[in-house]
Amino acid sequence: AFLPAFVYSLKLSPLIEKISDHKDFKKLLRTRNNILVLYSKSAAAAESSLRLLSSVAQEVKGRGTISWIDCGDTESRKLCKKMKVDPNSKEKGVELLHYKDGAFHTEYNRAVTLKSVVAFLKDPEGAPLWEEDPEAKDVVHVDSEKELRRLLKKEDKPLLMMFYAPWCGVCKRMMPSYQQAATELKGKYVLAGMNVYSAEFERIKEEYNVRGYPTICYFEKGKFLFHFENYGATAADIAEWLKNPQAPQPQAPETPWADEENVVYHLTDEDFDKFIKDHSSVLVMFHAPWCGHCKKMKPEYEKAAEFLHVASDSPGVLAAVDATVNKALAERYHISGFPTLKYFKDGEEKYTLPHLRTKKKIIDWLQNPEAPPPPEPAWEEKQTSVIHLAGEDFRESLKKKKHTLVMFYAP
Repeated sequence: AFLPAFVYSLKLSPLIEKISDHKDFKKLLRTRNNILVLYSKSAAAAESSLRLLSSVAQEVKGRGTISWIDCGDTESRKLCKKMKVDPNSKEKGVELLHYKDGAFHTEYNRAVTLKSVVAFLKDPEGAPLWEEDPEAKDVVHVDSEKELRRLLKKEDKPLLMMFYAPWCGVCKRMMPSYQQAATELKGKYVLAGMNVYSAEFERIKEEYNVRGYPTICYFEKGKFLFHFENYGATAADIAEWLKNPQAPQPQAPETPWADEENVVYHLTDEDFDKFIKDHSSVLVMFHAPWCGHCKKMKPEYEKAAEFLHVASDSPGVLAAVDATVNKALAERYHISGFPTLKYFKDGEEKYTLPHLRTKKKIIDWLQNPEAPPPPEPAWEEKQTSVIHLAGEDFRESLKKKKHTLVMFYAP
């Protein structure tokens, strides 16, 4: 296609495909799956956009395609009409539309900057960059190790740096407070952010001990001093901490359940067998200190134990075993998940009870002990049209099928 004289002075990237014919455009949609198209009312109106998109085309080479359709020339006007695009209706006389997998996907309405357009084409479904949020205008957004070093070297004001990943939920929840603090503290402190998820930032992550996201570091005159670890902080909390920054206080170790005040009998490898023989009806919870489900169940288990402790005709007693400490017991009873409840009658293991989780259910069951309902059959045991593959026949089964959709799952 003929290109106007000014286009050559732009150093227009040869990677930008100028289209004027509908057949050529259809071919482009058929052969490329990630295309950003610049529609312009004239060649002159496209000038500044083409400067930017020339750079974008270089950055996304092999991953995305940039195309230009000048609706001002006679031939292309028909194409624009056919595509129902009218850049004349736009303030700057240009419109950017994205096509994905052969069909229209969305109008590009994010920031028209090199970084934003490149990020969009690399992940058209992804969230906008943090710096595109107008509320984050006072956060200093750092893009490279070089920029980070320069900022730390020249900045005299105390600086808080959030190292984050774009997909991180905790980061996203904290960003509004962080950017509000950046605005309120502007001039006294600098609040900055840097997406270090990419492998190119491994050295920075190692240097500042970034083991998870976000990791927030406090600097004075370029020197790292402390981590800020209040990830639920409000803007006021951040401002308050910055008045007197200090290292996070080490958390007090959690008190073992056995050392807490409760009427549950806490058994060990040494005394378990004697206790089971001395009590005719015992329900035992095998647990782990880190287990969330155990912590949730603990109050219900303790309430049930208190009720049974004072009942004149108590149907049994409740005991607990920390399986991470009493490993011989955990091995003997094949404990592989937590919590696991086992019922012992007259010194013998009788049932494993996965359904007892509340005070009422525990007491009701002990008053009338019976076998738990059978477990639901595994997926592969049910009658379905799904073919269940095992490790040994996995590859052989796939070889026999032209196309196979495989779901890897955990029961």
